[in-house]
Amino acid sequence: MPTAENDPYAEAGVSLAAGAATTKRIGAAVKSTHDDRVVSGLGGFGGVFAATQLSDMAEPLLVASTDGVGTKSMLAEILVANGRDASGAWAGLGADIVNHGINDVLVQGARPLFFLDTVAAAKLDPEVVGNIVDGMATACRAAGCVLLGGETAEMPGVIANGAVDISGTMVGAVDRPHLLPKAGIAAGYQLIGIKSSGLHTNGYSLARKVIQGKDTNALLPGGAGESIFEALLATHRSYLDVLGAALASDMVAALAHITGGGLVDNLPRVLPDDLGAYIDTASWPQPALFQYLIKQADLNTEDAHQILNCGIGMVVVAAPNDVAAVQASIDEETFLIGEVTATPGIVLS
Repeated sequence: MPTAENDPYAEAGVSLAAGAATTKRIGAAVKSTHDDRVVSGLGGFGGVFAATQLSDMAEPLLVASTDGVGTKSMLAEILVANGRDASGAWAGLGADIVNHGINDVLVQGARPLFFLDTVAAAKLDPEVVGNIVDGMATACRAAGCVLLGGETAEMPGVIANGAVDISGTMVGAVDRPHLLPKAGIAAGYQLIGIKSSGLHTNGYSLARKVIQGKDTNALLPGGAGESIFEALLATHRSYLDVLGAALASDMVAALAHITGGGLVDNLPRVLPDDLGAYIDTASWPQPALFQYLIKQADLNTEDAHQILNCGIGMVVVAAPNDVAAVQASIDEETFLIGEVTATPGIVLS
């Protein structure tokens, strides 16, 4: 293998040695997620996953979702540029993308099976990639899914120096009778909101504009002692365990993961085309981070709830008679935030 001194590809901007070092660095983390479902994993041209566990489903369906952490990765880059330890931030970003994928397949009623990642940079740093994959592996183990494989790529001239792009694909499975959203959703169905853990993985371009030139080590106004920067780095939570009992009860009519586009754009994605929703934005306490960003960016109500999740990361749609039981099955505080209406569109109050 070429060394740094005699690698002609490195002279062109791509280091084979760095690629090999990265693969070695992430090997243990990737394998820590593997079990007897993995037939072939790291090192092959493709990961091989045994689908025998799906045999107990009447009509198994695969659900796949691809996404990225977007510009949230630039927060870790800021730490690096300022000479601070960014290992925890990179690991958090790895967990972010896995949990985002889990939630995206969960809204179809699916449980995660395996995850495939891509980490790209102008120049690979094996330790940075290692920290990211460590975070991915931790989130995968917590969800009982496999980090089956992925891609690390050096892309000089395409990605800016110091930048890291993190994305991935989650694949899950659901039995067709349990596929969400269900048929029969009608006006009067209730909307149950579950808290977010922060911005999750959306709204960071706005957030970075807001904090530009400000002391982000300052305490977040109205927070619980965390700095503004710490609040922005909060990991995107997974709702898999939180919603396990509710989904098992078969009383969930639909789920909406509140990502880019906020409540305004994401809730209609799980409702019939001829229906809409009314949302009472005063029905849950708005976390300090959102109050800060909304005030600093001078956002109106509509814009705030289309750019940010504003404290609600997942919405459960349930029939009126099922609401109490669904809320009781969720082992944390939930909020009745509105209801389905007979008129298309989202109305905020």
